[in-house]
Amino acid sequence: MSAAVTVALTSGLLAATAPAAHGAAGAALPFSSVEAESAATTGTRVGPDYTQGTLASESSGRQAVRIGSGQRVEFTVPRAANAVNVAYSVPDGQSGTLNVYVNGTRLARTLPVTSKYSYIDTSWIPGARTHHFFDNARLLLGQNVQAGDKVAFESTGTQVTVDVADFEQVAAAAGQPAGSVSVTSKGADPTGNGDSTQAFRDAIAAAQGGVVWIPPGDYRLTSSLSGVQNVTLQGAGSWHSIVHTSRFIDQSSSAGGVRIKDFAVLGEVTERVDSNPDNFVNGSLGPGSSVSGMWLQHLKVGLWLTGNNDNLVVENNRFLDMTADGLNLNGNARGVRVRNNFLRNQGDDALAMWSLYAPDTNSSFENNTITQPNLANGIAIYGGTDLAVRNNLVSDTNALGSGIAISNQKFLDPFSPLAGTITVDGNTLVRTGAMNPNWNHPMGALRVDSYDSAVNATVNITNTTLTDSPYSAFEFVSGGGQGYPVRNVTVDGATVRNTGTVVVQAEAQGAATFRNVTATSVGAAGVYNCPYPASSGTFAVTDGGGNSGWSSTWSDCSTWPQPGQGNPDPDPNRNLAKGRPATATGSQDVYTPGKAVDGDANSYWESANNAFPQSWTVDLGSAEPVRRLVLKLPPQSAWQARTQTVTVLGSTDGSTYTTVVGAQGYRFDPATGNTATVSLPDTSLRYLRLSVSANTGWPAGQFSEVEAYRTS
Repeated sequence: MSAAVTVALTSGLLAATAPAAHGAAGAALPFSSVEAESAATTGTRVGPDYTQGTLASESSGRQAVRIGSGQRVEFTVPRAANAVNVAYSVPDGQSGTLNVYVNGTRLARTLPVTSKYSYIDTSWIPGARTHHFFDNARLLLGQNVQAGDKVAFESTGTQVTVDVADFEQVAAAAGQPAGSVSVTSKGADPTGNGDSTQAFRDAIAAAQGGVVWIPPGDYRLTSSLSGVQNVTLQGAGSWHSIVHTSRFIDQSSSAGGVRIKDFAVLGEVTERVDSNPDNFVNGSLGPGSSVSGMWLQHLKVGLWLTGNNDNLVVENNRFLDMTADGLNLNGNARGVRVRNNFLRNQGDDALAMWSLYAPDTNSSFENNTITQPNLANGIAIYGGTDLAVRNNLVSDTNALGSGIAISNQKFLDPFSPLAGTITVDGNTLVRTGAMNPNWNHPMGALRVDSYDSAVNATVNITNTTLTDSPYSAFEFVSGGGQGYPVRNVTVDGATVRNTGTVVVQAEAQGAATFRNVTATSVGAAGVYNCPYPASSGTFAVTDGGGNSGWSSTWSDCSTWPQPGQGNPDPDPNRNLAKGRPATATGSQDVYTPGKAVDGDANSYWESANNAFPQSWTVDLGSAEPVRRLVLKLPPQSAWQARTQTVTVLGSTDGSTYTTVVGAQGYRFDPATGNTATVSLPDTSLRYLRLSVSANTGWPAGQFSEVEAYRTS
């Protein structure tokens, strides 16, 4: 890992800005990012949390800062800059603005914030919940700031959760290339008021073999472009030339030679409709094409490529806030290079190769930086021949995804399974892997998956760094439940630091050889080797030498190891209930049982009204000696004091419950933090149940957090 990226992971700076050294993970980016949790603030820090469906779990570093009216978060600028992009979230259905201050002086311009492009629901995807909470908004500051200066953002009334700020020195707008055809010469309106679609088409027709020039301005297109070939579409820079459309190019084939560079395409996609071509490019650019220097935002997919795209190069672009994939090579991709791109907040796989209809071959994802895909994988390879994933930096994956997935999941037929040699080299994965709600156990940071057919390709995983994986580091599974084998895998050279459960999660028949894999701070055991389904066969973990720190094996295949279940627990004072599965006899609207274990005291569970008693239950994952509970309601003064009558019950099997603490009234008073503490006698329980029989403040049971501790 380069020194610049090492600083990024430990001091709140997310991205390197100098050109990456050969073999370094991630992209060389034109901006430096600072995490809100490392900034000064009068707001409230949120997280860390890995629970699906929470703001913190989708944030960079799994932490963010919430500010209310008049509250601020103030960043120390890491480098000379004149522009900033802010990743943020506001409550569903709300919009507003942030005041901006430079060294204490308020700017005339404000930063708009909105939930318009957030809160996506994909009910047709099993295990998906409402997700995609964050959005990005950018602003030219109108002045230069230097390293060490202060830039602050202040809420003007709307509650805003600020995640990260990207500081950038934006160059002046480029000039028009000689001999190019300007879209304004064909009638395009740079104010964005008129429809410029026909002007773009006329400029493309006039510039065959040459350059179509998009001057600084805002251009509105009302329908997609097609028949684009043998032409360059060039803007004055992605902060200066801006095209507003949700469908830029839609064509099934092209003779190729298309070069698209240096402008922004901003869409208006507010929900994911898979049948709609709401993409920057849908279909084909043709052979020998390229896409570079683009800012792509608020689309369904950046590039959904299904036709002949041989030798396509996609580099130096930004993909932000897609409701589905960032880029998907959907078959027929030969010799494609996708490199040095930045992708944040994708609603499906950030980068994917999917070998539908024909295999993707001899193509690669290299030196990309990917953060916060909020439904699927950072990088996914679904079938294909002789493919490579090299030197990428992937962080903070969420539900249903790993940092990198090498898979034979076909989705549709005809599908070309993995073949030849699949090279996975030099990648860095940070806080990747997630609890899969369909499997009720996790996906590893790096997954090899014989989902619909055996993995028979040669899979070489080399020189990998895996840090802070919430669950396992390497997973081998047949995710479709058919027990297909995973064969011919070699893991050579890996550094595993602070993995939550195990280093190797083996759930398929087959074999892998491990060499020079070193692990420190392993949460539970070195290896979980339990076939899925149970009768499907064994997985051979072959020690090729040079391994250390992960020699133990999880002994009980009837239970899944929980983070920190090793001996000793790396955090003996941790909240045992946080992030665990929760259920209840009833709930109101969005106030679901999981809100009481999401690590956010401002969200809460509320039972069905006027139907006492109501109960709430959490599965701690294994029998634990719980000695103390901390019960919370939201800390705001609007929550007036109340007393809830609660009985505490416990179970080891989830069916037979005994009373641990009999019914008592617990006082929740905002003057003392709306918190009540319950002491438990010496007892061991896996399932903790709270039965609420009365509430003096509302006709329902209510908890914003239920915390369980081993310590009295």
